[in-house]
Amino acid sequence: MANALGELTVTGVNHSYGTGKIKVPVLFDINLHVNKGEFVALCGSSGSGKSTLLNLLAGLTKPEEGSVMVSGAEISSYSENELCLFRRKSMGFIFQSYNLLPNLTALENVELPLIFAGEGVKKRRAKATEILERVGLEGRIDHRPNELSGGQQQRVSIARALVNQPGIILADEPTGNLDSKTEQEIMNLMKQMNKENGTTFIIVTHEQEVAEQSDRVIYLQDGRVVQKRTRPA
Repeated sequence: MANALGELTVTGVNHSYGTGKIKVPVLFDINLHVNKGEFVALCGSSGSGKSTLLNLLAGLTKPEEGSVMVSGAEISSYSENELCLFRRKSMGFIFQSYNLLPNLTALENVELPLIFAGEGVKKRRAKATEILERVGLEGRIDHRPNELSGGQQQRVSIARALVNQPGIILADEPTGNLDSKTEQEIMNLMKQMNKENGTTFIIVTHEQEVAEQSDRVIYLQDGRVVQKRTRPA
């Protein structure tokens, strides 16, 4: 299993929403593999199934058919408790809307995953401070979200996702709320963290500029993988 850390494999996944006779098929025969340390973009138009696929990779949704392997674990067979523990240790999440708690400082927001992991106060404070410094927010650790720009809030979100040193980061439109200059700064930061830490990044995006900076682009159309493109060297 150690050799599989940071890898994802989806095999024969079909998925629908709804129950009984009223079902809406969303994903059809999805097969893909992501290597440890890859920076992959999931692209497609609205309704193509990319967010559903990200939810399956995160274990937030279980596939009707097929297998989802994450870091060597068959997460599609896990119970909810097992999934919560697995996500806590193995995954980090970055959201378009940042999802920061407004009444907490940047430092306290980044500490949250460490609190859930049972880390002691002194150790978690040191880890959160270090990762905030790495994302360029050493002067903002005591600021609350409403005292930060959009780009700074996303840096806090990235720091929170990375503080537990997960093998995989799943990001849903992480630059969607940012202007073009800040978008590029956030992309540069994520690429830097990907390179320095060997962390696997999977990013859902509709922005071509973001996709072009990924190692590989997986295109979805009407719930099917229609193209896998590797960035030219």
